[in-house]
Amino acid sequence: MFTLFYGLYKYMFKKDEYFVLILGLDNAGKTTYLEAAKTKFTRGYKGLNPSKITTTVGQNVGGIVYGDIKLSFWDLGGQEELQPLWEKYYAECHAVIYVVDSADRERMDESKDAFDRMISSANMIGVPLLVLANKQDIPECMGVREVKPIFNQSADLIGRRDCMVMPVSALTGAGVDEGIEWLAECIKRNSELRPPHNPDDT
Repeated sequence: MFTLFYGLYKYMFKKDEYFVLILGLDNAGKTTYLEAAKTKFTRGYKGLNPSKITTTVGQNVGGIVYGDIKLSFWDLGGQEELQPLWEKYYAECHAVIYVVDSADRERMDESKDAFDRMISSANMIGVPLLVLANKQDIPECMGVREVKPIFNQSADLIGRRDCMVMPVSALTGAGVDEGIEWLAECIKRNSELRPPHNPDDT
């Protein structure tokens, strides 16, 4: 009887889990974005003070529940010497959030090159991509109209997968909800290609 009720409980309350990589150059605002997402979608979570957030060396992890799914985030360090480590995570991820510092025009080409190397991996075929033009709270930043054409140059590498460029301010939280909503729908739509991670089924 216990087994029957436990099975029913799992069926009713267990949420499919999907892994999302948060990538981009160092200082793009990846960790601040993760904190903003957790603050937006986790009741009672206050988040880290942005002034206390330092450059990620290695990875930060975090998760949110969105509707009937769980999104587990891997925020990976973006320094040039750490970027080769991203490859280790590609095969298991269900989507990528690529964060761009839209206030740093000098490093835009560097960011685009890192993006191209990432989506060129055979393990990234078909994976949905959300490109975030971050730091929209800074007046002199590049808007989506400037950022989007730069990444559209990689249309041949992006292919037919879901890909969206959206404005966001990780610092203020503006645009975080819209990005997560879009990504969650893409992940669920893509679940036949990349099924959810369900440890109990292994």
